[in-house]
Amino acid sequence: MLHNSLKEWKHIFKLDPAKDISDELLDRVCESGTDAIIVGGTDDVTLDGVLDLLSRIRRYTVPCILEISNMESITPGFDYYFIPMVLNSKEKKWMMDIQHEAVKQYKEMMNWDEIFVEGYCILNEEAKAYKKANCQLPTEEDVLAYAYMAERMFHLPIFYVEYSGTYGDPKLVEKVKDELTDTMLFYGGGIENKTQAREMSQHADVIIVGNSLYTNPTEALETVRAVKNEK
Repeated sequence: MLHNSLKEWKHIFKLDPAKDISDELLDRVCESGTDAIIVGGTDDVTLDGVLDLLSRIRRYTVPCILEISNMESITPGFDYYFIPMVLNSKEKKWMMDIQHEAVKQYKEMMNWDEIFVEGYCILNEEAKAYKKANCQLPTEEDVLAYAYMAERMFHLPIFYVEYSGTYGDPKLVEKVKDELTDTMLFYGGGIENKTQAREMSQHADVIIVGNSLYTNPTEALETVRAVKNEK
């Protein structure tokens, strides 16, 4: 399960190592008061890109997480490592096989105080991650069952509702939260302003803000204070 300090998190920024970010904006992101920064993406995630972003973020005190999307870009130096399991994928590959390969290769190096598995449910059919993982679109009943399984069957520390690029359904997120007791609920997708941040944070334990940092950084940065109820 998650450390107590992680259980207090409310807000995370997600940076894509395949996208450019200026030193000025990265400074604002790292000093924003966000609880952590996830480095991760779907396409063109390379070791060089991950190392470059890691070295720049490491100038700051904010916790840094690598969300693993391929084995080629795994590197030491992060505070935590998140391993996704895509629960609504049609392929066992994205639930177990890739993770199995990673364990075979890295088992001797794995520190399970730093590693957390995320049960992902991807709900945007147009998202790159949805297509890459060959997902099927779940019904509301399906999503609630995935959440229940994540906690009760797999004992995962995180259940991640991912709308990836589009704003999701707050009522569904609220129902998902009602299914969970110990597993933390992460929400990501389409949060572009403080109003959306506040709305989703009423239900999700942690909101993830990513794409809007690259399109409207000023409003994206305001989501931190919105979630933490600061004036």
